[in-house]
Amino acid sequence: MESIIRDINLAPQGHDKINWVKQFMPVLNKLNDELSQTKPLLGQNLVVTMHLEAKTAYLAIVLKNAGANVTVTGSNPLSTQDDVAAALVEQGITVFAWYNTTAEEYESFLHKALDTKPSIIVDDGGDLVSLLHGARKELASNILGGSEETTTGVLRLKALAAEKRLTFPMIAVNDAYCKYLFDNRYGTGQSTWDGIMRTTNLTVTGKTAVIAGYGWCGKGVAMRAKGLGANVIVTEVDPIKAIEAVFDGFQVMPMEEAAKVGDIFVTLTGCSDVIRREHFAVMKTGAILANAGHFDCEISKADLSVLAASRKIVRKNIEEFTMTDGRRVYLLAEGRLVNLAAGDGHPTEIMDLSFAMQALAVLHILNHHKNLAPEVYTLPNELNERVALLKLAGMGIAIDTLSDEQRKYLLQA
Repeated sequence: MESIIRDINLAPQGHDKINWVKQFMPVLNKLNDELSQTKPLLGQNLVVTMHLEAKTAYLAIVLKNAGANVTVTGSNPLSTQDDVAAALVEQGITVFAWYNTTAEEYESFLHKALDTKPSIIVDDGGDLVSLLHGARKELASNILGGSEETTTGVLRLKALAAEKRLTFPMIAVNDAYCKYLFDNRYGTGQSTWDGIMRTTNLTVTGKTAVIAGYGWCGKGVAMRAKGLGANVIVTEVDPIKAIEAVFDGFQVMPMEEAAKVGDIFVTLTGCSDVIRREHFAVMKTGAILANAGHFDCEISKADLSVLAASRKIVRKNIEEFTMTDGRRVYLLAEGRLVNLAAGDGHPTEIMDLSFAMQALAVLHILNHHKNLAPEVYTLPNELNERVALLKLAGMGIAIDTLSDEQRKYLLQA
């Protein structure tokens, strides 16, 4: 099937981007060396739906080198990099993606990817799984299983499983210890502020940053905001996470109070309408709104549009909404994932861990699907440890090992 991309002539720049990140992904390099020799995925059709940038591209290449027929499509309208998409096509991977897709194009590309009749899927946000349980359920019987990258996608999977409607096994890579501990905390923490700062060209220090949600992603964004010199406020609905934020040294209050004092707002909840009409009504002029959750529903764009007397693009990825009283509020990247829609996503070294786990999850599905019920699974801990050890080795770090006597002691404890 022929790829659909923006411009194949952009490929040289895409190759440069991919070659750059490969230098900093020792775990994926190690897996690539192994899988290129053994080719365990020979004959398997894989569909990868993710944010299509250089690091994702390298994962797709590793899966292809393992023998798979790989098709890639984007998981967000604003995160595909057209030069990277072109480079993948030149490497023999089918791609249906381009930057700034319409809703219709986005849906069409997902359908075209599924037309390849995949046996294994790698999803990001749950849109592939949703189609396979809806409009394209005729293909579900072909699926051995798959993996899911994000918190939002895992929530959708667990809802399907709870309703006994999930028809194939899925591995929640997002819930793997090595994933959420590093990717969600350090990856989201750095990349979110990278996207905000490069888009606005403003300082963070001295400003009040309001972080909506104190899960692993929220922890990372709050930590980095503090390090950048911000006064940090956390909003939460979970009392335990709220106490944790207090003990970590942050102010905690309801959004209706935080909205009055915040300079920069970041949502990371996986829920809808976290910032809405009553909050926009009390924000001070110049407030900046950014979302780092998977879908663009956490900041109510509908409410913002209704309240605004006028709106205009004032800088790339910044839309100004002028209220009837003259206050101005700024929305970044259309309320989509600010770290990808307005940046390059998580740091390369972080995604080395996450994408190595994705590759191992694909292999786990291939090797064990016959013994897996249609449920949501976490990645086996031994694979977490393997990734961590490979990463340490790539960083030139050695650790201690238990003696036989120590192992016996711990088993008796």
